[in-house]
Amino acid sequence: MEMTEILGYLGALVVGLVLGLIGGGGSILTVPILVYFIGLNPIVATAYSLFVVGITAIIGAFQNFKKGLVDLRTAIIFSIPAFIAVYVTRRFLVHMIPDVVFSIGDFEVTNSIFIMVLFAIIMLLASFSMIRDKRTDIENSKDIKPKFNYLLIAAEGFIVGVLTGIVGAGGGFLIIPALVLLAKLPMKKAVGTSLLIIAIKSLIGFLGDVSNLDIDWTFLVIFTSISIIGIIIGGYVSKYFSGKKLKTGFGYFTLVMAIYIIYKELI
Repeated sequence: MEMTEILGYLGALVVGLVLGLIGGGGSILTVPILVYFIGLNPIVATAYSLFVVGITAIIGAFQNFKKGLVDLRTAIIFSIPAFIAVYVTRRFLVHMIPDVVFSIGDFEVTNSIFIMVLFAIIMLLASFSMIRDKRTDIENSKDIKPKFNYLLIAAEGFIVGVLTGIVGAGGGFLIIPALVLLAKLPMKKAVGTSLLIIAIKSLIGFLGDVSNLDIDWTFLVIFTSISIIGIIIGGYVSKYFSGKKLKTGFGYFTLVMAIYIIYKELI
């Protein structure tokens, strides 16, 4: 086993740790790890990422459900359009992207470059969301009665579903603000509900790839199992760390990673 592969498997542990520590963000690392350390094609990597993120998020969602921090009604409203969007995107749209998307002079933007640069842009948005985290104490209260804007929640679900389908990330950084602002959920319940949405949405998206790709199930199960170990450890040690400081620090790390991907792919 080469050193890059070893780093890739260690990366799987980090993905789970981050999900366990801050309730999201870990999935943003999965695709770069699979592409740059394991050496997978970006289209295959986004598919595998959906499976890894989906299974790992189920563990986190179950832990939050036992604590009463999952709002099932909001999850259903958000999830139905997201499920449809992510499945259609993975089943049809992703595999319709041409080998060369467009050219700028002599530089050809291939489908691999297109996906990775789009992923880097999503990472930039995620990093800004984590760095500029200015939530109030009221949002953490469990006494707020949820108020629903059904149309906006469903629309957000559809948009997140399409993005998830293309780049293979769970989209927690988009889902959590939507649940807080549109469904008026307290922050802790928004995190738990987000994990449930991410889990089911990601796995449905992965189903769209099963008939299109030759899945290496042995590798996928091993990689996912390491990530699950990470989220269990992260959930256990999270009480010893400041969630806000961890999220801000990870936001800066994600920002650096996004800049690196853009540099590597375009320069």
